Amino acid sequence: MNLRPGIEAPDFTLKGFHNGEVKDFKLSDFKGKWVVVCFYPADFTFV
Repeated sequence: MNLRPGIEAPDFTLKGFHNGEVKDFKLSDFKGKWVVVCFYPADFTFV
């Protein structure tokens, strides 16, 4: 799947660190708000 500006991203869930604990976040939790999503392939790996 190719994503481009103006194309709606599919809903997904990921883990994130917030207020001292790890939580699950869904993209749909932020519907109606501006969101910046950054992906770092192989981040935190020893490649």
